Amino acid sequence: MVLRRLLLLLALASSWLTPAWGADQEAETARFLQEVYPQPPAPDTLWLAGELRAAARGILEHDYPAARLRYWRSGQRTAWVLEEIGKEMPITVGIAVDSDAVERVRVLVYRESRGWEVKNPAFTAQFTGARLTPAQGLDRRIDGISGATLSVRALSRLARLALLLHRQAVAGGASKP
Repeated sequence: MVLRRLLLLLALASSWLTPAWGADQEAETARFLQEVYPQPPAPDTLWLAGELRAAARGILEHDYPAARLRYWRSGQRTAWVLEEIGKEMPITVGIAVDSDAVERVRVLVYRESRGWEVKNPAFTAQFTGARLTPAQGLDRRIDGISGATLSVRALSRLARLALLLHRQAVAGGASKP
């Protein structure tokens, strides 16, 4: 009986939290886009297929869960909203790339119980100006945060992924596979 009540409580709690996460993410995405673009452009779609999917897998060390990604582009600037698991929960991150360099990284929704320091602008500023090396790494070292190692790694992987996706989008790779 106690187990049944606990399961019911967990089910109710998850149904209450899930819409809040979605609403939070939409609002934070809109704020991020306003920071990046005075007039945000219409979103476009990039399909993760073939060599691009393989390169993304190489960066993330697993397949990205979506086959297509929404992004925003104006000139040589793109903006991406990507997710990666930190320790146990997804971290939603907005990344702006301009002329093949990271312009801005902003944690939009952080769902972990620890490691929230990665949201701090002093931490995310380390990514500004970072470029992708030929080996698909960042051209700079990102200082870690004690107790947030997995979250730091997640943000670093997403920055690398955004740079890879930016190259493809600017080269005209937004069409269906």
